[in-house]
Amino acid sequence: MSYFNQQMVAWGSSRSAIREIFEYGNRRAEEIGRENIFDFSLGNPSVPAPQALGEEIARLAAYEDPVLLHGYTSAQGAPGTRQAIADELNRRFGTAVGKDDLYLTCGAAASVAIVLKALVEPGQGDEVLVIAPFFPEYRVFAEAAGATLTVVPADEDHFGIRISDLEARISSRTKAVIINVPNNPTGVIYPEKTVRELCLVLERKSAEYGHPVYLISDEPYRELVYDKAKGLPFITHLYKNAVVCYSFSKSLSVPGERFGYILIPSEADDSRLLYAAVCGAGRALGYVCAPSLMQNAIPRVLNERPDLTVYRKNRDLLLNALTSYGFRCIPPDGAFYLFMQSPEPDAGSFCKKARDFEILMVPSDSFGVTGFVRIAYCVKTEMVEKSLSAFRKLAEAYGLGV
Repeated sequence: MSYFNQQMVAWGSSRSAIREIFEYGNRRAEEIGRENIFDFSLGNPSVPAPQALGEEIARLAAYEDPVLLHGYTSAQGAPGTRQAIADELNRRFGTAVGKDDLYLTCGAAASVAIVLKALVEPGQGDEVLVIAPFFPEYRVFAEAAGATLTVVPADEDHFGIRISDLEARISSRTKAVIINVPNNPTGVIYPEKTVRELCLVLERKSAEYGHPVYLISDEPYRELVYDKAKGLPFITHLYKNAVVCYSFSKSLSVPGERFGYILIPSEADDSRLLYAAVCGAGRALGYVCAPSLMQNAIPRVLNERPDLTVYRKNRDLLLNALTSYGFRCIPPDGAFYLFMQSPEPDAGSFCKKARDFEILMVPSDSFGVTGFVRIAYCVKTEMVEKSLSAFRKLAEAYGLGV
């Protein structure tokens, strides 16, 4: 007989597929040297954080009162930091965000988990919709909150959204739909026309069922867009019951610092009650406050960005080479992931075969799609260049047109 929560035991006993492959890479690197492994498993930014961020952290450490610098802030975040973020959003996107519409968090993952905890009523049969392929932890966050995860099948032609498939799966029990733009794992940006159609569907369904169906926009890759013309309008301009979950992890190359926010627009239905629920969910999940050092540093670097040209160069190198070798790839519009079709139906088997050439990729199964792999090209360009001969040999092993 066990006295432990068996769901937690199950989640804790098995890493995500991404982490499993990453740890395999670490073991393999000890055996043959890191320089001989082509590890495309983990979405860990490979360009340094902007110099201004390091300078600001150094200034704070040298001149600010350390008790205040490293002490608690308000649970929802320091008012000055929230105001600075609100001002920047209003300047960039023409929004009318106030500091009390923002709740500071330990990154986008915490933001999504908190919002789902705030929305879902356990035991009521609530559902959360995601569009395949999707970030695998959405399932953990939704089920931990007490919801059932409903998956909208992938559009494997372009990896957009089939609006009719999504609409057919919305029910009176649907609390929220999660979108991730640019998408992890494909790098695809949904066309504005498609997102507008999605918002119209949510408006109709909200009216039909007599309660809002919230749109949770998970946006850690918002700034990583290669063609600004393909970027979306700020989501709250398209749908009033949208909740934005943001992280500075990718835009500032600081994923280990765990800092982001939740935006609940004032025009959302019962926005103050929803904000209170978010505060309560953060409390229930044990989030005392977001990291104080980052709260102090962020206001001075909101306009800073790392050198993202490296990601574009890596994308172009891989996309052009792999396509020429006979692989089918989905061209990414943003983020730093390339989605490639496996030449055999079992993507897991394909990834194991790739290990013969020291190539580490993530099979698509845990993303809700079969027969594809994710290649995280947030690595040094030298590694990408060195890996191309291995990819060519892998293509030859499958008899592709190289």
